[in-house]
Parts: sequence; C-alpha cells; structure tokens
Amino acid sequence: MEPIEIGLVVSGGLLVLVVLGMRVAFAAGLAGMVGLIWIFWAKFGYDPERFGKAVTVAVKTAGQVPHSKVSSQALSLIPTFILIGYLAYYAGLTKALFEAAKRWLAWVPGGLAVSTVFATAGFAAVSGASVATSAVFARIAIPEMLKIGYDKRFAAGVVAAGGTLASLIPPSAILVIYAIIVEQDVGKLLLAGFIPGAFSAVIYGLLIIGMAVTIKGFGPPVSGFTWKERFMALPPALPIVFVVVTIIFFVYNPFGGDAWGTPTEGGAIGAFVVFLMALYQGMRWTQFKNALLETAKLSVMIFTIIWGVLIYVRFLGFADLPGAFSDWITSLTLSPMLILVCILLAYAVLGMFMDAIGMLLLTLPVVYPAVMALNGGEFVTAADSTFGMSGPMCAIWFGILVVKMAEFCLITPPIGLNCFVVAGVRDDLSVQDVFKGVTPFFVADAITIALLVSFPWIVLWLPSQV
Repeated sequence: MEPIEIGLVVSGGLLVLVVLGMRVAFAAGLAGMVGLIWIFWAKFGYDPERFGKAVTVAVKTAGQVPHSKVSSQALSLIPTFILIGYLAYYAGLTKALFEAAKRWLAWVPGGLAVSTVFATAGFAAVSGASVATSAVFARIAIPEMLKIGYDKRFAAGVVAAGGTLASLIPPSAILVIYAIIVEQDVGKLLLAGFIPGAFSAVIYGLLIIGMAVTIKGFGPPVSGFTWKERFMALPPALPIVFVVVTIIFFVYNPFGGDAWGTPTEGGAIGAFVVFLMALYQGMRWTQFKNALLETAKLSVMIFTIIWGVLIYVRFLGFADLPGAFSDWITSLTLSPMLILVCILLAYAVLGMFMDAIGMLLLTLPVVYPAVMALNGGEFVTAADSTFGMSGPMCAIWFGILVVKMAEFCLITPPIGLNCFVVAGVRDDLSVQDVFKGVTPFFVADAITIALLVSFPWIVLWLPSQV
C-alpha cells in the first residue's frame, strides 16, 4: 500500500471509532499510532522481523509530539483565559452583568432572553470557554426567565446558544488553538473575533425580538426599572469591562507603537486583575479552590485532545494526505467560493458527531492547506479586495468562519456539548428539551455565517487596523 492509501484507510477507521463513541483524544491517538506503525512497517517492506523496529520508531516519533507541541508558549493562554472566566463567576461578576443587562434591555419584546444573550456576550469577553459560559448562565438566567413565563425549553436554548459566543469573542480558547495549528498571529485572530462575535449576539437578539413580536404570549417584556435603577446597575458590572480594556490595551496598545506584551502575558495580567477583584468581592478559599479545580479540569480535557490529535496529525504528515487533498481541491473546476461553502457544510455535518475542538484539530491539517492553495483573492468581491485576502488575511477570515462553524456544532444534536452542560446543571430539563430550545438559533447562525462569507470586511476590518 502507498502512504496515501494507508492514510485514507486509517482516517476512515478514525471516523468509525468516533461514530462508535470513543473519545476524540483516544481515537485520534490510537489511529495515529497504528498509522505510524503501518507507514514504517511498509517502508521496511512488511518484513516480520522488522515489525518491532517499526513499532519502536513509531513510538519515538509519536512520543516527541506532546512536549514539543504543547510546550508552546501560545497554548498557555488557554488555562489563563479559562481561569479568568471561573474567577469572574465565583466573584459574583456574572450576576452583576446579567442584572445590568436585564435593567437596560428587558423592556423590549423577549427582553429577558435578549438580556441573557448580551450578558453571555459580555461574560464571553472574560471567559475563553463556551462550556463555562453555558454552565454559569444556566444557574443565573434560566430561573429568571421561568419566573415570568418563558417556555423552559426555549429558556435553556437561549443559554446554550448564548454560551457559544465565547468561541468567537476573545479571549477564545478555540481561536488560540486554530492560530497554533495554522501558525498565524494569535493576537490578530483574537482581535478579528470581536466584531463577528458581537454581530452574532445582535442576530440572536433580533431573532428573539422577532419571535416575541410574532408569537402571542412569547417572552413578555419586563418593565418598571427607573433610570436611576439602570444606572445603579452599571458600577457592579464595570469590573468585567475593566478587565477587557486592560487586556486590549496591554496586547494591542491603541496609542500606537509596539505592543506592551504578548497575548499570553495579557491573559496572565487579566487573570491577576480578576483575582484581585474576586478578593475585593470577598471570595472565600473554597470558591478560589473550586475555580482552580474547574480550570484544571477543562484545561486538561483540552490538552488531552490536543495531544491525541497531534499524534494523528504527525501520521498525516508521513502519509502526505494534506498535500494530496490540497492538490485534489485545486484541480477542481468549481469556483473557490462554492468549494468554501461545501467545506463549511461538511463542518456542519461533522459537528453532529464530534466536539468542536477535536473537529478542528482533526480537519485543519488537511483542509487549511487546501483552502490556502486556492487563490485567496478569488474569495473577495471587488468591493472587498482592498483587504488583500491572499496570505494572512485569508487565514484570519477562514479561521473566523470555521470557529463560527465550531460554535454551531456546540448546539447541534447529538453531541452538542453546551446542550448537555445546560441539561446537567438543571434537573428539570432533559437534553432533548435543550436541543428543541436551540432549534431557532440554527437559523440565526446560518444567517450570520452567510453574511460573514459574503462580506469579509466584517471579519477583517479590525485586524487590518493593527
């Protein structure tokens, strides 16, 4: 067998393992090891006496992956970003943020649900994890919505969908992972997520308002807050704004000149600032310990996935599957835009069976070179060509698109992780209830993705200013 044929067979086996329910980290690691052994044994001519040598070489090759890749400084962003979110929760900052959003937005049709969406967007700006965002607001927002008569399934759907915003709005763990895989600037990618993330929140809000206007008895507005009460709700929520501004100023230096530090250092400073705020708010030792434990659990889960998948990626390199796929894509007579749409649809299908991080880690080593092999400028309309989509800008635009697809996968059955988290927090909800509740948000996500594809400047304007 040729290496490419081995790559196809092993990749097919990996998909079978994932569909059967094996965790992506272990399925990818196992497939990568089997593939490496097979590649080296084939190189030795399938000599039975050299099988042991093939195993030894494969183990040594795979063994270099965890330390050489995971010791990357950029990956240290992930635990610091997650820690920021959990410290903010245990300091009570999230409840203050939700209260402020409620007092300012609850008067519109479907106001409490709209408030939840924008509160999750605000919390996403200090939390790099969608799972953490969903878990926090399942405790805070769902009881409030149920009190005034929201359908429990829709209330759960709002929280699950709102939690996905943490995938785009920086600090985002998934954007960091994408930047490392494709070797692009972490800072610019994080910056590129701001406008699309806010844009997604606005689309969600408009969807809720539209449903509240057209469906009788849906999402009654909440009135009665005076201007004094609204302004009084702002100071307790300002610490989150302060943390966001601190990180932005440190990493991007809006005054011009060189940045004051790297995104990694910015994440560490953000975590330290939130820690001081949490102490000021009276955070106890038990709460601090829980924040550290939750951060460690989520970080270990992410790093374990990265370890396993990178072994598989090392095998793909030996099999030359990314190069073969890239050559095949560029040989097609279809337009680059149509190919891009097909790739995004493929991500939508894959997301039904894989978690977001695992899906990106498994596919990007093959898909990204193919996308970049297509002339990036051909994706852009004449009006958008000023952004120079070839090279890094095309990589940033494609990155935001696939991360938005990863958001979409967080709420699609049967693997939608955010839905499982919301159902796990609330005893009165089943996973099926949450999946039914998020259904309207599929339409909102489809609209958002279509607009991001059609108008790249939504993604590229902010990073082009740096």
